[in-house]
Amino acid sequence: AYGTDEKTDIAMRVMADHIRAISFVIADGQLPSNNKAGYVIRRILRRAVRYAYTFLNLKEPFLNHLVPVLARQFEGVFEELVLQQDFVQKVVLEEEVSFLRTLATGIQRFDNYTKKQADFLMSENAIEPEKAFEDQWVYSILKDQMVISGDFAFELQDTYGFPIDLTELMAREKRWQVDMDEYGKALLKQKERSRAATAIDTGDWILVNPDLEVEFVGYDDFEAETQIIKYRKVTAKGKEQYQIVLSKTPFYAESGGQVGDTGRLEDHSRLFFVEITDTKKENGVIVHYTDTLPEDVEGLFWAVIDEDKRLLSQDNHTATHLLHAALKKVLGAHVNQKGSLVNPDYLRFDFSHFAKISDDDLAKIEHLVNQKVRENIPLKEQRYVPYDQAISSGVTALFGEKYGDLVRIITFDDHYSKELCGGTHVKATGQIGYFKIVSESAVAAGVRRIEAITADKAEAFVLEQNRELNEVRELLKGNKDLKSAVLSLIEENNRLKKDAEKAVLEQSANLKHEIVHHLKTVNGINLIATHVDLPNADAVKSLAFAVKDLVDDLLLVFTTLIDDKPGITVMLSDNLVKDKGLNASNIVRELAKDIQGGGGGQPFYATAGGKNKEGLKTVLEKAEALVH
Repeated sequence: AYGTDEKTDIAMRVMADHIRAISFVIADGQLPSNNKAGYVIRRILRRAVRYAYTFLNLKEPFLNHLVPVLARQFEGVFEELVLQQDFVQKVVLEEEVSFLRTLATGIQRFDNYTKKQADFLMSENAIEPEKAFEDQWVYSILKDQMVISGDFAFELQDTYGFPIDLTELMAREKRWQVDMDEYGKALLKQKERSRAATAIDTGDWILVNPDLEVEFVGYDDFEAETQIIKYRKVTAKGKEQYQIVLSKTPFYAESGGQVGDTGRLEDHSRLFFVEITDTKKENGVIVHYTDTLPEDVEGLFWAVIDEDKRLLSQDNHTATHLLHAALKKVLGAHVNQKGSLVNPDYLRFDFSHFAKISDDDLAKIEHLVNQKVRENIPLKEQRYVPYDQAISSGVTALFGEKYGDLVRIITFDDHYSKELCGGTHVKATGQIGYFKIVSESAVAAGVRRIEAITADKAEAFVLEQNRELNEVRELLKGNKDLKSAVLSLIEENNRLKKDAEKAVLEQSANLKHEIVHHLKTVNGINLIATHVDLPNADAVKSLAFAVKDLVDDLLLVFTTLIDDKPGITVMLSDNLVKDKGLNASNIVRELAKDIQGGGGGQPFYATAGGKNKEGLKTVLEKAEALVH
C-alpha cells in the first residue's frame, strides 16, 4: 500500500509519471528505438521497469496494464491516447518483455560487481570482515574509492541494454559513483571503430561557376541544359568517385524514401557523356555522383535522367501513398508511416501497427489499392504551400519529418490520399497498372513492413505464381482442389516419417545386443569402441542409452558417418564419472582432433562432429588406448 515504505512509494510515483510520459509520446507517433527521440522513450520506459522489478517485485510485464487506466483518465482531454490505447499498450508490452529478458541478468551482474569491489576495498583498507560495508564509518573511509568502472557501465549498456543513466541511478542507490570519464572513452572507442569501418576521404570543393544557383526541374522535365557549379573528389575504400553540383538538374536526389535518379551528363554536342550513378542531397544541395569527371568542366552540358527507372520509381512512390491510405482505412487511424524505400524494382513501407496482419486484411488492403488504380485518379499537385495552411487543410504529415516553411502537397482524391511529399509521382493512378503485396513482416516493436511491386513486375509475379500452381496441379494429376490434395500429401508424409522414425528406433534397439559383443574389460572398465551405421543422430543416441542400461562400468565410443559427415559419441556409466573422475566431454574433445572437429556435452554423454572421415579408424584405436 502507498505510504508504508519510502522506496516503494518512490517506485510507484516513478511508474505513474513515466507511463504517462511514454504513453502520450507513443500515441503521438514516436516509437521506442535505439536512435534519437526513440532512445529517450526507451530509457524512460526501462527506468520504470527497473523500479517495478526491484522495489515492487513485479517480475512480469506490468506497466502496459496502466495504459487503459491512463486512457480513461484523459478521455476528453487527449483523445489520441483513447483512440490508440490498444496500440500503445502493445508497444509498451513488447518493450517490457524485451527488457525483462536481460534485466535480471544485468542486475545480478551489477550486484556481483559491487559486492566483489566492496570485498576488495574492505580487504585493501584492512577493515575487519565483521564490519558491515553499509556501516556509516566504513562508508566514510571508502566513499572516494567506491567507483564503478566506466568499462563495466558500458558493458551493461552494450550487452544488457542498461542506459547509462539507469546504471548511475542504481549506483547512487548503493552510494557508489560511475567513472563517467572511462565510460566516455569506451563509448568513443566504439564510435571510432564504427567510423574506421566506413572511412571516407573527401576533397575540397573546386568552384567552376560559383555565381550560378541550383534549380531542380525534375517534376516537369527529364533533361535540362546545365553547367557545373562545383565538384570534388571522394575516395572510399580505395575507390575514387566525383561529386558534381549542377546549375539546373532534372535528377531527383534521394529523399523521402525514394532513391536518387541515375542517368547521363552529356557534353553539349551529345557525342560524349559520363554516367551519373546516384543523386543525393547534402545540406539542401543536389549532388550528382559519377566515376568519371567530364573533360571540359567549364562547358555546357545536358543532364539526362534514366527515364525508364524514373517512371518505375514514380509508380512505386504513388503506390506507397495509396497503400498508406488503404492501411488507415482497413486497420485504423493509428497507422502512421515509419519509413519507406521506393526504387524502380519494388516498394517497402514501414508503419505503426501492433500485430501481424491477417490474410483477409491483406487482401482487403491490396484490393482497395487496385481499386484506386483502376479509378485512374488524376494527380493534384500543389507547390509552395505555407506549412500551416497545408496542415490546416487536413494533409497527412509524417511524425518527426522536418518540413520547410513552404511545402508540396500530393493528392489523389481529396477524400482518399493527401500527403506532404517532395517525391515524383504518376500523372494518374492508372499508370501504375497493377499493385501486388509480396510480403508482410515485423521490423521492430509496434512496427510492421509491407513489400510490394507494381506494373510489369506485379504482372510477371502473378503469372509466375499461376505457372507454378499449374505445374503443381499437373503433378497432382489435375486435381482441382489443390488445398485438399496438398494437405493429404502432408498428412501422408508425416505418417511415413513417423513410421520411418519408429523403424530406425527399432533398428537401434535390436543392435544393442550385437554391440555388447564388442565389449572388452580392461582395468575394471568395460570398453565398447566400434563404428555404427545408423541414419541419424537420434538413433545413435537411443542406441548409446540402450547399451548403457545393459552394461555396468561402461566406456562407450561410437564412430558414425551420417550424410558423409564423421561423428563421435561417448557414453560413460555414472560410477565412472563419480568414482574415477572420467568426463565424456573431455574424452570426445580429445578424440575429435583426429576428425578435425570439436564437440562437447555432459560428463556422462557427449558428441562431436568433424570434417575428416579418414580419421574415424584412428579414433577407435585411441579409444582403446584410453583404458590401458
